[in-house]
Amino acid sequence: MSEITEEQESLSPQDGGEIPEGGGTTVGVLEPVPALAVPPVAEEPAGDTKKKIDVLLKAVGDTPIMRTKKWTVERTRTIQGLIDFIKKFLKLMASEQLFIYVNQSFAPSPDQEVGTLYECFGSDGKLVLHYCKTQAWG
Repeated sequence: MSEITEEQESLSPQDGGEIPEGGGTTVGVLEPVPALAVPPVAEEPAGDTKKKIDVLLKAVGDTPIMRTKKWTVERTRTIQGLIDFIKKFLKLMASEQLFIYVNQSFAPSPDQEVGTLYECFGSDGKLVLHYCKTQAWG
């Protein structure tokens, strides 16, 4: 089940339990493969695709401010799931609306995944989202 967790304020890595690269040996190989035969680029994609991303949530207008602004969110979490979490965290009534904006310019679709938004609009290793109770931009 996907959960949003607060970012840890320690010096430990956020990703936690990463699977070590090159964690095994090949059985039955007659000759060892030279180290230069495998291009170094082949190992990089495993580190680029993190399962969780950093999301910075900023309040707009008269919307209550969240004391914790930076959250670690799973890439597959939808915007609607994020809206539901923020409403619950701020103890808003179910009848109140909450709008999410990317780059202070447009409101993403509720079924849009946070990971896709991060790939397109993320910068400095995080995705900045603004939230408000009334329409502000777009």
